[in-house]
Amino acid sequence: METPFVQVRDLGLIDYKEAWDLQESLLKKSVDLKVLNRTNETNYLPENHLLFCEHPHVYTLGKSGKPEHLLLNEKQLVDASALYYKINRGGDITYHGPGQLVMYPILDLEQFFTDIHKYLRYLEEVVILTLAHFGIVADRYEGLTGVWIDPNTEMARKICAMGVKCSRWITMHGIGFNVNSDLSYFSNIIPCGIDDKAVTSMEKELGKKIPMDEVKHELRKQMEVVFGFKSIKE
Repeated sequence: METPFVQVRDLGLIDYKEAWDLQESLLKKSVDLKVLNRTNETNYLPENHLLFCEHPHVYTLGKSGKPEHLLLNEKQLVDASALYYKINRGGDITYHGPGQLVMYPILDLEQFFTDIHKYLRYLEEVVILTLAHFGIVADRYEGLTGVWIDPNTEMARKICAMGVKCSRWITMHGIGFNVNSDLSYFSNIIPCGIDDKAVTSMEKELGKKIPMDEVKHELRKQMEVVFGFKSIKE
């Protein structure tokens, strides 16, 4: 199999809905191309994309989530300067905001491997390796998707949440990685439906703010290593 190419784009601080619409458009373009290939018996490869961004304060609820896991009413959402969306990824409720690095891979898994479970484990591995680069030991928590510090202990705390959608083996949505996040916003939800575990950030673990560009660079590098692709900056 040839080495896939992935176009990397940094969207900066972007409205959640705007980024969601962009993902949907890239996904549709790739799905349409697959349908065209099947109809015309051609073999054009869909494009792969890796989007990095941060969002203004927002809570998102996945398809399997429970609305009561948002602990704010409409007025309290306004007071918190936060938005709320029900979206089409897997998983429950999560928070995005400034200081959290969000990564959206729009990947055609048929160019890599057709296994969603494996895909999630690879994303976790990318974050674990990135954290190790900055001197933070992290791992998986058995039975729970995401990346954790001190998993399977009373001190367990989540540093990266994940939720994905896949259509015709093309992915969208992705990860919310707490770099310099305002963790107080997590107190307004039962994050990912888990009410007995803490959340943390790189800033909290290391006691200092971490340059976001350095984390983006390392995360992109580890994506290349773990998934075996070559990246092209847009």
